[in-house]
Amino acid sequence: MSTNEAKLSLVQMKMVSEPSANLKKAVAMIAEAAAEGAEIVCLPELFSTPYFPQYDLDPGASKYKIPHDTVPGEISRVLSKAAADNQVILVGGSIFEEAEGHFFNTSLLFDQQGQTIGVYRKTHIPHDEKFFEQSYFEPGDTGFSVVATAKGKIGTLICYDQWFPEAARCNALLGADMVFYPTAIGTAQGIEQAEGDWQSAWENVMRGHAIANGMVVAACNRVGVEDTMTFWGGSFVIDAFGKTLVRGSAAEEIVSATINLEHGRDIKEGWRFFYNRRPQCYDLISKE
Repeated sequence: MSTNEAKLSLVQMKMVSEPSANLKKAVAMIAEAAAEGAEIVCLPELFSTPYFPQYDLDPGASKYKIPHDTVPGEISRVLSKAAADNQVILVGGSIFEEAEGHFFNTSLLFDQQGQTIGVYRKTHIPHDEKFFEQSYFEPGDTGFSVVATAKGKIGTLICYDQWFPEAARCNALLGADMVFYPTAIGTAQGIEQAEGDWQSAWENVMRGHAIANGMVVAACNRVGVEDTMTFWGGSFVIDAFGKTLVRGSAAEEIVSATINLEHGRDIKEGWRFFYNRRPQCYDLISKE
């Protein structure tokens, strides 16, 4: 594989009620991806637990075991070891982080030596039926994070961030070659998709992020039925001009694609979206 290429693998997992079992499975699937040549591996959002925010409850009242963790903490230590053991760059999905009495939905980035090189706390927090995340998480306070790695500059956003073009653009302005979205999205019993196909909209909005920003976009979703929710999988990698390189099924699997970093740089240069920006005209975007 050339220095301008990287193999990405998305760990599309089913979750069970026991956090330790989910963590063990994640480690095993990271190793499986690495054995298949993965250089960058991504886990889903809140991968160590079932999706507890489908219940509008405070953390202490949820029916699920919800392990708060710190950074560093138990989960980060396990993920650090997995990255080092397999010599992969690891986007560690996200965890329910407790930080001095504050609670965040947090993604960690590890290099091939297992060092924590990035911490991102989810910026946009949904609060809709079956996605009651504001009952659990505060809006992130890290700002956006793009980290230079041996395989390009990596940005991380989390699930609901995917609907906000401003977040993708900020990652691009920070120099991201690729942005990963650890995700927990699906359908809920009793809620009609009245607007149209949610899964298509989910992928299409991120296709726009990829094209407008000349960068690879990868979304890693969970799968399986969790009480009244069905997570549809469909994890995907989209190249810097909007081509879906791979799309996962509705089953548990590793979803992989090889990307060309030079392609995104060529798109930026050829289409010149960044050269021709007019920031002086965009004040309205930052107003309440």
